[in-house]
Amino acid sequence: MTSFSAPGRRHLAKGALAGAAALLAGVAPASAAHDTSRPSGREAAPLLRLRLPAPSGPCAVGARTLHLVDSSRNDPWAPRIGVRELMVTVLQPALRSRGFPRAPQQTPGAAALFTDLCRRIHPPLPHAGVDWAATLTHARTGAPPLPGRRPVLLYSPGGGDARTMGSALATDLASHGWTVITVDHPGDAGAVEFPCARPGRERVRQTVLLGPPDAATFRTMIRTRVADLRFVLDALGLDRVGVYGHSAGGTAAAQALHEDRRITAAVNLEGYLDQMDGELLPVARQGTDRPLLLAGTDGFRDARLDRSWAALLAHAGPVTRWQLDHAHHGVFTDYAALVPQLHKAGLMTAAGRAAMVGRIDPRVSVPAVHDLVRSFFARYLPS
Repeated sequence: MTSFSAPGRRHLAKGALAGAAALLAGVAPASAAHDTSRPSGREAAPLLRLRLPAPSGPCAVGARTLHLVDSSRNDPWAPRIGVRELMVTVLQPALRSRGFPRAPQQTPGAAALFTDLCRRIHPPLPHAGVDWAATLTHARTGAPPLPGRRPVLLYSPGGGDARTMGSALATDLASHGWTVITVDHPGDAGAVEFPCARPGRERVRQTVLLGPPDAATFRTMIRTRVADLRFVLDALGLDRVGVYGHSAGGTAAAQALHEDRRITAAVNLEGYLDQMDGELLPVARQGTDRPLLLAGTDGFRDARLDRSWAALLAHAGPVTRWQLDHAHHGVFTDYAALVPQLHKAGLMTAAGRAAMVGRIDPRVSVPAVHDLVRSFFARYLPS
């Protein structure tokens, strides 16, 4: 676990910036601490262990976790903290994977909290019967990155979800040569584990979203998420990057593209382009001159989404709309693979499965989504 503290948007400690630059250039910083967020060794035979799909690319993938601190902002959800903190995971093509453990999807602390929270975030999920701490990604903790600098993609998850629920797609992209940085937005992210506790928060931080957000909450979410993404660019010294996000993360990705010229292209995975009161976001009102993909499903499509997306598409610009049929909102996340396993095990109803990911077979939906995002960035930000 490595921490970087930034006193201001573009004023970083030299050591922190050097360490971040070394990491993204394919060199592991000498100061990087040993990652202790491995799955527990205890057996949980009665509990279901879920599996994530393997990446399709030729490269092994390494994973490292960073703790970033923006001292120029306070946290909108917990002002007592006094700063804005982010947890991010950096996924990179690796020299080798042998001898390095597979990274867990969730840290033990986050998984324990998620076990209690999951039904409040996503009501169709089971209240028991799953060992959420046992799910492993196909990235290897501490695996040495391939040398050389690679194009970077940032991921912003949906409201109520942590960055870990985008692990399969992020790992797949990294296996094809991109450096992928998954970003948590603490406060509205489901369960986020930090290196330690601090005044104003516990070590594991819980989401404030235990139901649909109201209009004021949604405005704060999107404003904060856009600022978070831009801070990651500042903190890690990034330029010419791609951004993709799901739901509220897709909204933030599109708006960040509009606000920050360092972002070359973006993918909005079923995020609205307006506020809850109907006011269009600036990106929808004014359009964009950089590539933006709007990807949705037939199950989640509604008048609000159509209106806000149509407003953007009405502008002359490199914007494309794509739809996956027989699917629903969660199909763009790890739930595409996990929910059918829960249904098959009898821990979720068919109606619950349909409400989260649709009735589409994961053998169809997972490669369809991965191929879509990968082909988009291969065109505009090739690895």
